[in-house]
Order: sequence, then C-alpha cells, then structure tokens
Amino acid sequence: MSHSVPDDLSFFDEMSDVKPLASSNTIALNNKSQETLAQKLKREALIAEVEKDDNGLSVEQVTPIDPHDFIEYKQDGVQDGVYKNLRLGKYQIDTSLNITHMKLDEARIALYKTIKECHEKGVRTLLLQHGLGLKSKPFPGFMKSYVNQWLRQIDMVIAFHTAQKHHGGLASVYVLLKKHPNQKLINRERNRRG
Repeated sequence: MSHSVPDDLSFFDEMSDVKPLASSNTIALNNKSQETLAQKLKREALIAEVEKDDNGLSVEQVTPIDPHDFIEYKQDGVQDGVYKNLRLGKYQIDTSLNITHMKLDEARIALYKTIKECHEKGVRTLLLQHGLGLKSKPFPGFMKSYVNQWLRQIDMVIAFHTAQKHHGGLASVYVLLKKHPNQKLINRERNRRG
C-alpha cells in the first residue's frame, strides 16, 4: 500500500516538525577521547611548528659531559692561531645567548635560530651561556652536554671552546661561525650604516 501525500502540501510543510541535529565542535579520536576543534587546531599548529623548526639538532641521545669539563671543537681547516684566539677570548663578542633557564626544546630552537641569524648578519663570534647544571636532571651537565652535541651538528659552526672566567668560564662557550658567502657585501652594508 503506497502512502500518498496530497498535492497541496509542500516539501516544507512535510519537514516542519524535523529538528536539526545539535552541532558539535568535537571530533572523535579512535572513539577513546574527544578533542575540541580548538585543541585539534592547536595540536596541528604545534606539529607544523616543530616540522618548520626541524633544524636537525638531535634530542634523542646525548653523551653526558661533566659540568666541570671543558668543551671544545675545531673543524679541519681552522687555523691554529684563529682557534687559540677564540680559546683565549680575544675575539669581539658580537652576540650572546643565555639558555640556562630554558627547556631543552626551547634552547634547541633558540640556539639554532640565533646562530642562523648571526651567520646571515655576518657575525663571526658569539658567547653562549649554557650554565654548569650541577643539579640538573636527569644528570649533572644536562644542557652543557646537549650544547656540546648541537654545536657540532650545525654546519655554520666551525669552532667552539669553553669561555674564559670573565665570560662565564665552564658555564659558557665561545662559538666561531664560518664566514657568510656574502660577507664582503654584509661588511660594506654595515660600514655604510656606521
């Protein structure tokens, strides 16, 4: 038996008692938890930020460095006299960065960003304050150990050495950057402004 609707009733008349479903701004995730749209967008933005800031500096594993140990590194080709002057703190420090109170990932991002910006501006020497970390967790010298590892992983860094006492000693490190390919142009621009 077929049910017929009189011709004088319109579609809207037929639909008048239908109520829309309540809208929700939550998304089911594997039916285990609910995530609001705002949380989903924040998570996606964080993932994008991490991917954008993936500078290749590892946080996976690190060789622990004793807080009282010197850290030092010199790429092949760096002249002994240049390295000695760096070690003795004889170069003008154009920039300094203090990461002593940062979380590990904040320090990783700040360190890379600062070195990249310094290199692009033609800065050759910077002072990095990482702290001793005598009481750091999970082991003493935690941040210093990562700094020792990260600086070796950054292509722009050609040498580094624990700083002299008046620049922070064992809690700081001098970092020498390679010349920017456009160094002559950068110097010309800097002298024009000065």
